[in-house]
Amino acid sequence: MKYLLILLGVISLTLGVLGIFLPILPTTPFLLLSTALFARSSKRLYNLLLNHKILGKYIRGFLNEKAIPLRIKIFSISAMWLTMLYVIFFVATEKLWLQLLMFATAIAVTMHILSYKTKINRHEDHTKT
Repeated sequence: MKYLLILLGVISLTLGVLGIFLPILPTTPFLLLSTALFARSSKRLYNLLLNHKILGKYIRGFLNEKAIPLRIKIFSISAMWLTMLYVIFFVATEKLWLQLLMFATAIAVTMHILSYKTKINRHEDHTKT
């Protein structure tokens, strides 16, 4: 089981890194999944990822603030709904049970994402009046 979790963690990590460069893939959710998988399978990989110079900031930011940036919320929910609606109307056209499952999943994931606080980047105005 340990090796399966490591393999899934590496796959998730790869998708997370690709998400840095490809706007269609969300970075933080895949990195968080990798972190959770490594925490259960390899403390060495967990610590390596958490302390990574670039990737660690994504993970630590979420773990410390328990918040998702508004841009990521909008993108994640939009991409998920577009995918689910495509499956519902063009792939699973004759499978009502699958359509209902896709719809219920989209609602549940949307509620889960929205349950987190929204991280707002505040840019202070340093102009003097």
